[in-house]
Amino acid sequence: MSQKKTTKEKAKKAAIKTKTKPAGKKKVSVKSSTHKKTSAKKKAIHKEKPARRLSPKKIEEERKEALRKELIKKREEIVKEAKEEISKYIKGETKQLVDTALDNGDWSVIDLSEDISLKQLNTHRENLQKIDEALRKLKEGTYGICEDCGEEISAERLKVLPFAIYCIDCQEKREQLEELERKEGLS
Repeated sequence: MSQKKTTKEKAKKAAIKTKTKPAGKKKVSVKSSTHKKTSAKKKAIHKEKPARRLSPKKIEEERKEALRKELIKKREEIVKEAKEEISKYIKGETKQLVDTALDNGDWSVIDLSEDISLKQLNTHRENLQKIDEALRKLKEGTYGICEDCGEEISAERLKVLPFAIYCIDCQEKREQLEELERKEGLS
């Protein structure tokens, strides 16, 4: 019998510690009518609040801020890539190629590799200039307007190329003119 008491006492103590009823006793749930009224009032209050609508000006400001952040993020990526390319020269990775060059074929590979790296750096520089120009235009309020025709550049194009300065039609015309000039230059 003393063993049963100690087991029951242990169960009571454990129940008190975990704030539950000891085994063997049923939990009686008592709901008050005031609780139901209060929750019904809360639901009614939440339904009465109108959805917060943003003004067109506020929406435009948020869009510009998102574009600005995207341009800055893209700029940081390009700077990081350019720094990696430059660090290759500083560390002497190309010097290792020069030290192992044995014949003209090796030297041409080295020259080609350096030309490609310099071309990548030049492309990075050009893209950084375009991004800086887009940030300036965003600040002035002329971002997203084609420099040739004055029409708005599509959102899809700006999403793909955030520093685009021409709409798709004007860009295609420019590329066709460049292609014709290249072909005439070769003739």
